[in-house]
Amino acid sequence: MTIQDEVLAMFREEIPGYLDKHRKEIPLEFDSDLFDSPGDDFEDAINKYQEIFKVDLSAVDWACYFPWENTPLFTRWFKAKRVEVEKTRKPLTVEMFAESAAAGRWLHD
Repeated sequence: MTIQDEVLAMFREEIPGYLDKHRKEIPLEFDSDLFDSPGDDFEDAINKYQEIFKVDLSAVDWACYFPWENTPLFTRWFKAKRVEVEKTRKPLTVEMFAESAAAGRWLHD
């Protein structure tokens, strides 16, 4: 099993897939964006990832991937501002974690 397969398997174990329009569960893939993952599941996955693959994520700028976390409430109320913030958000994929695990350090931001 390659490190990419191991990372994908670990994320699939920690984060449930998403439901399609027919309510069928679709598992995570390498290009799955983790933006909509439930917060607790995502946090558990990140902690397990760091433990298993020994990649330090303490310096990751999470605001690139989750811009709403630091956006003022007033800005969130107005659609034009929400669209503007969404355009600046970078996707956060399983593949990014797999590449970083292979390199032994976080490669993105």
